Formats: sequence, C-alpha cells, structure tokens
Amino acid sequence: MSEELLERREGAVVTLAFNRPQKLNALTKSLWQELGAAARRLDADESVRAIVLRGTGGKAFSPGNDISEFAHERSNAEQARRYGAIMHETLSALSECRHPLVALIEGVCVGGGLEIAACCDLRICGESSRFGAPIARLGLVMAYAELMALWRLAGRATTLELLLEGRILDAREARERGLVTRLVPDAEVEREAYSSATRIAEGAPLVHRWHKKFLRRLESGVPITAAEQDEGFLCFDTRDFQIGYQAFLAKRKPQFEGR
Repeated sequence: MSEELLERREGAVVTLAFNRPQKLNALTKSLWQELGAAARRLDADESVRAIVLRGTGGKAFSPGNDISEFAHERSNAEQARRYGAIMHETLSALSECRHPLVALIEGVCVGGGLEIAACCDLRICGESSRFGAPIARLGLVMAYAELMALWRLAGRATTLELLLEGRILDAREARERGLVTRLVPDAEVEREAYSSATRIAEGAPLVHRWHKKFLRRLESGVPITAAEQDEGFLCFDTRDFQIGYQAFLAKRKPQFEGR
C-alpha cells in the first residue's frame, strides 16, 4: 500500500483507509487504482470476513475526485475515458466483492466518495456527515457505471434530485432517503462501524457470500433458473451449517470455518 491508501488487518476484518486528510481524502487516479487492486486482492482472500472502508483525519470519508488533477488527467474526453476506465473497474471490484463491505463515514461523503459508499453493503455515519453529488456545478456527467450503485441504493427520484439540484443532504435526510444504513452520534461512528464488521465476521462467511450473490442476481431482473433456485440449499452440505446448528443446540458461540 502507498501512503494514499492504508491497509490494516485485525483478525478477519480488514480496513482500507483513504489517507489524504490534507485534501479531505479527495480521490486521485492512483488512489482509485490502488483501491480497485486492493478490493480484487482481498476478494480472493478466503480468510477475510469483512472489509471496512473509511477516510483518515475524522473530517471526511471523501469529497470525490481531486479537482486539481483535472487540468492534466481529465482535461478532455480521451483523458476522461482512460480515467473513467480506472474508476469503473474499481467500482465494479467493490460491487462484486464477495466479502461484506462496511463504509465508516465521518464528515463529507460527496461525488466519487458517495459512489464508493454506495457500493458498500452497509453505510454507518455520524450526525455531522453530509452527502451529495453536485457535479453539475463542474459541468460533469456521472457515467452509467458510476450511477448504477447510487440508483440501486436510493432509487430514481433521489438520484435525480441529487444530480439536478446539487443539494447537499444532512445525515438525517440521507438516512430517510436510504443513502445511510445507520446514523449514530459522531463520537460513536468508529465504534459502531467496527462493531458491525465484527458481528459480520462472526457469521458464516459462505452464507454472507451467497446472500450477496443472490441479491445481485435478483437485481438483474432475469428469471431465476431451476439450478439457481437449487443453489439456495447447498448450504446444508457445508461444514459451517453443521457447526452452526450444533452450536445453537449446545448454546455456545459458533466458530465458523468458511467451508
């Protein structure tokens, strides 16, 4: 990891932290690249049970892309296509990650930061957090690949409102609109996010992966096949199922193995 993206592991929980606090964790081309590579690498790691995404500094998750890069990295359509390909690969890597993703949101979560948070499975924020996508003020379009997760999360009406008005939502309204999973006092955001990640990590990892896969499949709108329906019963042949139900009967905490 470079200094722009920090990685820390505690047990089965991995933290990826945007580390540009002097710029409120504004995203650079290299940071997008590193985040996508890290997401793909961790996706292949069977020992990972949960991933926490956050910003450093306590003031921002991320305000989106670093505008100072635009003059030399996104000054025309051809440059923007190359930059966009990196962004879109990273958003796909996050959306397709088998492991549950928790966004720990302190402060600003805008533009590309909101796109990343929308790719996470849970979003936990503090009362002072702010959300939006005021990119029309920059003359920018949110491309299809960037719109997808936000649209799935908040729906057409809220997505259009954010894009057309460029209004910044406070944490309470973001929660009401479905952008946020859980809203807690600022001082409790870190504790609550890691408590959530720990609870996830204590569950059966194969089950988490199946649930994420099934929901993505349902979102496609294509009819579920008989073989896909049958996949819902494969959990009964796993070691984790034996561990889980036996632990329940014995009134002890299960120690899942992921197999």
